[in-house]
This record gives sequence, C-alpha cells and structure tokens, in this order.
Amino acid sequence: MIPIKCYCGSQKNTSECCEAFISGTKKATTALELMRSRYSAYATHQADYLLATTHISERKFYSKSEILKWATSNQWLQLEIINATENTVEFKAYFLDSKLQKQIHHELSTFKLEKGSWFYVDGQFFN
Repeated sequence: MIPIKCYCGSQKNTSECCEAFISGTKKATTALELMRSRYSAYATHQADYLLATTHISERKFYSKSEILKWATSNQWLQLEIINATENTVEFKAYFLDSKLQKQIHHELSTFKLEKGSWFYVDGQFFN
C-alpha cells in the first residue's frame, strides 16, 4: 500500500498525521492541529468528527447531513495556514465547487481548550 500524504499539507503520511485525530486514537494538542485535522475531515467526509470537535455551545447550528453535503459537493485541493495563535487559526481552504470552479474559503477560526480537548467555536469569513 502506497502511503498517502495528509490532506492538511503537513507533508506527513495521513497515518502519521490527521488520521489519528479523526479516528480518535489521539487528541489534538493545539488549535492548529485541530484545524488541520478538521480540514482533513472535510476532505475525507468525516462529518461525525467535525460535529464532535465543534464546541457544544455551537453544535446546534450544524447538522451531519449539511456537513456531509458541503464536504462531498466540493473537491478539496489545499489548506494554507496564514497565521495561528494559541486559540485562533487564519487559513485559506482551496477547493473546486460542484461546477468545478476554483474557490477559496478564507476564515479566522476561534478554538477553545476545554477539559483537555480542543474545539472549534466559530469563524470570521473574509471575501
């Protein structure tokens, strides 16, 4: 089996990177690790992980079916990290939409560490 480079752009193999977070065998130790793993979860259509890593106060605004629809209707090309602090990550996610037009999702995400686990809280979108 040929190793696959991780979707998050770390240059590591998926088995040595985000796969461990998504499968639950390892916890993200930073907001940046969580952000990278969430991008990989979108690329591999792991809606359960995306819901589980969304902060409980925000989870009611998301549904598994909507997450899956967004994840599967796009072809995820690349994650670019612009800046990261302890609890924020600014990134650009490059993807092809359902019409195969190149799109960029530019966001400043906020994360929260709670009881030893990182969670996505919300994001500010840029045009």
